[in-house]
Amino acid sequence: MTIEEILSKEENQTFDRKSINISPKDLAIPIVAFANADGGDIAIGITDKTKRIEGIDFETKKLNELLRVPFDFCNPTIKVGIEKVPCVDEKGRENHVLVMHIEASPQVHANQADDVFLRVGDKSKLQTFEERLQLNYDKGERYFEDKTVPDATIDDIDMDFVKEYTDKIDYGKSPLEYLKENRGFIKEKDGEIQISTAAILLFGKNPQNFFPRARIRFIRYEGTEEKFGTEMNVIKDVIFEGTLLNMINEAIAYLDTQVKEKTYLGPDGTFVTDEEYPKFVRQELIVNAVTHRAYSITGTDIQIKMFDDHIVVESPGKLPGLVRADNIRFTHFSRNPKIAEFLKNYKFVKEFGEGVNRMCNELEQVGLKDPVYHTNAFMLQAVIYNINAEKVSYLSEKLAFENEKLAIESGKLSFQNIKLAIESQTYNEPTKKNILKVYEEIETNQIFGAPEIERVLKCSASTAKNVMKKLKDMGVVEEVKGKGKGKYTFISDFNYVKKVNEAGTNH
Repeated sequence: MTIEEILSKEENQTFDRKSINISPKDLAIPIVAFANADGGDIAIGITDKTKRIEGIDFETKKLNELLRVPFDFCNPTIKVGIEKVPCVDEKGRENHVLVMHIEASPQVHANQADDVFLRVGDKSKLQTFEERLQLNYDKGERYFEDKTVPDATIDDIDMDFVKEYTDKIDYGKSPLEYLKENRGFIKEKDGEIQISTAAILLFGKNPQNFFPRARIRFIRYEGTEEKFGTEMNVIKDVIFEGTLLNMINEAIAYLDTQVKEKTYLGPDGTFVTDEEYPKFVRQELIVNAVTHRAYSITGTDIQIKMFDDHIVVESPGKLPGLVRADNIRFTHFSRNPKIAEFLKNYKFVKEFGEGVNRMCNELEQVGLKDPVYHTNAFMLQAVIYNINAEKVSYLSEKLAFENEKLAIESGKLSFQNIKLAIESQTYNEPTKKNILKVYEEIETNQIFGAPEIERVLKCSASTAKNVMKKLKDMGVVEEVKGKGKGKYTFISDFNYVKKVNEAGTNH
C-alpha cells in the first residue's frame, strides 16, 4: 500500500484512517469491529476527516501505546499485521504512516469495557445483547471454511493453479509456502498436513470428491412458473463443477448465452442493443451465491432458475449476521471471508458490500425492479425480473433512495459545514482553531468530554471546559446517557448550517 492509495481510498467496510493522537481505548473500537466483521486496514498517522498527514516517526510514545492496543485493550487479543508506509508529513518531513492489517477472526472480540463492535459500512456499530448472541452464532457457522477436510491430502491440491494465483497477487514464495503461511489454508498437526475446506473449494483438483453438492445447477423453464409431474416444463438442465472460480466463470458464460437481446434504431440513427438483464446484475447474483453460500449445508446445490420473465438464484443458507432483506443493499457480513477475499483478487468482488447496491442502480437505470429476496431456514432466494414482467413506478422508491444518498453526502460534507459554521461565530481566532482541532481529532461516534478535549489540545482544564461549552452552545454535540456525567458525541445527521444559524450570534 502506498501513501497515495491511503489518501485516495474512501473509508468503507474494510478501511479506516486514524490520527496518531487517537487514544488507545478509542483505537480498540475499530480494531474489534474489523476483527468481528470482514477484517480490514487502519492507517494511523492521518486524520480521517481532513486527511492531514501527521506521520508516526516523531510520536514514539504515542505509537508504542497504540501498538499495544490489540493486546491490552481487546478481549481476546487480536492478531494484527504491521506495515510502515513512507510519506512526507504536513511539516515537509520524511515520515511514515502505520497500517494495521486486521484479519477476520473466528472469535467474538470486545474492548476493555466489554462492548462488542461490528464494522458496518464505514462505521463501528455497537452491538446489542441480542446482536451479540447472533454474532456468536454466525461466527460458528461462518468458519466452516476453516474446518479440516477428512482424508484430503496435499495431492488433492492443484499446485499449478496455486502458482497461477500467487503470481497474480505477487506472492514471492512457493505455492506450498503460501498455503502454509496464509489464511490457514493448510496446517500441520502432529506431523500431519491438514487441508481446510476453503483450500479444497478454491484450489482442489476435484472439489466435488469431498463436497458433491458444492456445484451450480442451471435450469431453464418454459413459461413463468415451475411445474412438476406430467406438466414439467424444464427445457435445459446444466451442471457446473470444479473450483469455485471455474464454476463462476462457466455459469456466467452459459447464462450469457441464454439472455435475449433486442436491437433497435436509436434516436441518433445508430443501432442499440438491450439485454433483458444487465450483465453486471447476472454476474453479481452468481458471485454472491457462491461467495456467501453455507457450505455446511451439503444436501443441495446452488440453482439458477430461468423463466420467461424472471431469474431465481437459490443459495443454501439464510442471510448472515445483521443482513436482512430490508437492509441488504447497504449492510454486509461475509459468511466465508477467505473465499470472498480470493474472489476480490479476481475482481469479482470489488469492494465488500457494494455489489447489491450497484445491482439496484443498474436495474433502475433500465427501468427494472430491485432484486427481491426470500429466505427460509436453509435457503436464500434472489429474484430479478426482466422487461417482460409488469413494470412498476419507482417514483417513491427513487425519492427515498435520493434522500438516503443526500444524507450520505451530507455526512461527507460535515467537516466543511462545521468549519463554515465555526467561522460564522464571533469567537476569537484561538477559540475557533481549538474547536476545529477537536472536531478534526475526535471521531463522530467517539464518546468524549472535557478531559478528552484537554488531551487533544494539550491545554488547561478550564480551556477544555470552555471549548466543551462552545460545542454545546453550537448544538453540534449530544449528551450520552449511562457513561457518566459530561459525556457527549458529535451529531452526525443534522443540518449544521441551520442549527448554527439558530444559535448564531447569541454567543
